[in-house]
Amino acid sequence: MILSIDTCLGASSVAVLDGERVLAARSEPMTRGHQERIGIIAREAATEAGVAFTDLDRIGVTVGPGSFTGLRVGLAFAKGLATALSIPCVGVTTLEAMAFGVEGFVASVLDARMEQVYIQVFAGGVALMAPDALSVGEAAARLGELYSGGPATLVGSGAPLLADVLSGAKVLTPAAPDPVAIARLAASRPAPTHSPRPLYLRAPYATLPAA
Repeated sequence: MILSIDTCLGASSVAVLDGERVLAARSEPMTRGHQERIGIIAREAATEAGVAFTDLDRIGVTVGPGSFTGLRVGLAFAKGLATALSIPCVGVTTLEAMAFGVEGFVASVLDARMEQVYIQVFAGGVALMAPDALSVGEAAARLGELYSGGPATLVGSGAPLLADVLSGAKVLTPAAPDPVAIARLAASRPAPTHSPRPLYLRAPYATLPAA
């Protein structure tokens, strides 16, 4: 029995799975206010699934890239719940979650602003590169290097920025990863030896005021 949690991007999302069976899945679009809602949504999903938190065997949570504040909200909630229940907490990146289940060549691309994107490329479910923060031009060049033909998909908020690079590629722009995909990825992994850590691909914008 696994609960997945995501607050990294434009939604607060959870899913409850019993093996391959989806018992409940909920997602509320939002760009802020995750802290106030994620616990409520998780409890509602558990109630819908007919399970208690004490029935859970594992928790999966997105670790980024995404909003600096948002991803920490989900991580804190997931790790706190896992600690209280003495069960494993497994980290999943937003990029791999968005690519999960998409056949062929797929690039997960998030608009990181400031003419940059967060990107990771997969083929047949296998990562062809590590998650990275690149300029749009650098990302376009990387796609050109890695693509070797066949069906292609660009997924994520930054997908339209690279749509011209792969002619005929399908472009998908979900606001957030599918919580069911997060749960399935987390369920497929060995129990971790440490708590998941946030994946920051670049430093935050905020700077200390001048003295």
